[in-house]
Amino acid sequence: MLRYTAFSTDPGGGNPAGVVLDARGLSDEDMLGIAAEVGYSETAFLIPSSSGERRFDVRYFSPKAEVPFCGHATVASAIALAERTGPGELEFRTPAGTVPVTVAEGSDGSLRATLTSVEPKVEGVAEADVREALAALGWAGDELDAALPPRIAFAGARHLVLAAGTRERLAELEYDFDRLAAFMRRLDLTTVQLVWRASETVFHVRDPFPVGGVVEDPATGAAAAAFGAYARELGLVPDEAVLTLHQGEDMGRPGVLTVELRGGDPRVRVSGAGARIPPTPE
Repeated sequence: MLRYTAFSTDPGGGNPAGVVLDARGLSDEDMLGIAAEVGYSETAFLIPSSSGERRFDVRYFSPKAEVPFCGHATVASAIALAERTGPGELEFRTPAGTVPVTVAEGSDGSLRATLTSVEPKVEGVAEADVREALAALGWAGDELDAALPPRIAFAGARHLVLAAGTRERLAELEYDFDRLAAFMRRLDLTTVQLVWRASETVFHVRDPFPVGGVVEDPATGAAAAAFGAYARELGLVPDEAVLTLHQGEDMGRPGVLTVELRGGDPRVRVSGAGARIPPTPE
């Protein structure tokens, strides 16, 4: 069992993930038990493919359940692999679809992974569901940014996007854990992506994750990919754009996610650094 953080070069920043590089022989119950013991928002379990040494079947488990896709655990796993086999191209076959990942080495020797999402989609959300989400969060309707309307966005997992009108509103996150979890299970949501737009291409984001058994996810790659699709679908950014998402600051685990949109390609690319979390001395 390895522990890596994603979207930061500091082990104390970004989002920590458990990584099992060879999960052959583990049952579903084994994987769920390991994820619960690790206690991070997700743990990735890799099964090497017989069709190529840089291809893997990957499954992701929170402490509570399996999730179809997890961006930060993908980045963490890719960097863990690259430290052992070198940078380059990887292929992760996930329950949500095939996700190509590229790992490159920077001039300072650090590694950076870029995942390419499955084809995303964005759909509307009923007003009654928005009201229920706001009630669970303890937010008022007039605290939302009317320029960024609520939507459900998917790029491997489903996320409800809600935009705060101010940075102060985003910073204050105290919500009804059980009520929000029940709402999310009903709509099959992985997280609620709360965003605040700092500039044309810079956003601050937070992701409550009660369905995974944790209050908040520190840096959420799957939600970042979904948000990229959301921003393009609503015409908030050009068809070709690079967005910077800051996440984890309000938790004391700052991380940076880079979201790239390319013209003619509906998929979204999410990239970030990573670092191994040293074992805790016994």
